[in-house]
Amino acid sequence: YFKCVCKNENIKIEDFPETSEPVWILGKQFSALTEKDEILADVASRLWLTYRKNFQPIGGTGPTSDTGWGCMLRCGQMILGQALICRHLGRDWTWSPGQRQRAEYISILNAFIDKKDSYYSIHQIAQMGVGEGKSIGQWYGPNTVAQVLKKLAIFDSWSRLAVHVAMDNTVVIEEIKPLEMNGDLEGACALPEEETALWKPLVLLIPLRLGLSDINEAYFEPLKQCFMMPQSLGVIGGKPNSAHYFIGFVGHELIYLDPHTTQPAVDPDEDGQFPDDSYHCQHPPCRMHICELDPSIAAGFFCQTEDDFDDWCAQIRKVLKP
Repeated sequence: YFKCVCKNENIKIEDFPETSEPVWILGKQFSALTEKDEILADVASRLWLTYRKNFQPIGGTGPTSDTGWGCMLRCGQMILGQALICRHLGRDWTWSPGQRQRAEYISILNAFIDKKDSYYSIHQIAQMGVGEGKSIGQWYGPNTVAQVLKKLAIFDSWSRLAVHVAMDNTVVIEEIKPLEMNGDLEGACALPEEETALWKPLVLLIPLRLGLSDINEAYFEPLKQCFMMPQSLGVIGGKPNSAHYFIGFVGHELIYLDPHTTQPAVDPDEDGQFPDDSYHCQHPPCRMHICELDPSIAAGFFCQTEDDFDDWCAQIRKVLKP
């Protein structure tokens, strides 16, 4: 049931399954028979954030590599990286290797560089995790990394995201749209112009437990339907003590990016430019049977507008209908 290709080696496109079943990746549908190049290009356009070594010591005197402990932190970076791509470049943006990249893309990548002053660096996540009861170098679960990303996003004045972590398996609409629900529009009009917009692009992270020790089969189809929604940011989870970033599915196999490859840290030049090949997975992605998934996950969704959120609510209600 398990297949993983997680080393950066030359792998033939044929390694992706020859099947008539649709391939879904973050809300987009592909054919494995006629669109393999498009599938690989779409996968390669996601940020692939892996273990790194030889970066600045975390906290000044801490670890210089996250190998062996940072996989869930890297998965958190990947799911938020996808949110930033949707926010600034759009879901349909594709990465063009070896070409000069858009300024927004460079800014997104710099937010994850392994330096203490990057918005979402391994340094920031590890140190913010101390407030969540996690010492530096300790393994995170999906809920912990979601809570840390919520705190870090407050300082990202460029993206101005609203990160909401839905607890107890419940999305409370009034917590996401308080001004509209309370009718407090008069007070909003007194704010500076840039603050009067009632909607900030939303990153919705939903920690879930889909079973006790194993995933319950009843959740197979609802989970797959999440990857079919245009708002999908994917899922972070994996196996016990081994985290992956799941971006889609084909049949009963989940498609994921694996952070368990250690690469040297990258140091940008003064203009923030640097070789970016190591931040993109340029081979067929890993796959594993859905029954292998650890039941503790966090699903992510991005709603650029309030209409996107209303549409997501309508879709989720359909998924949850008995």
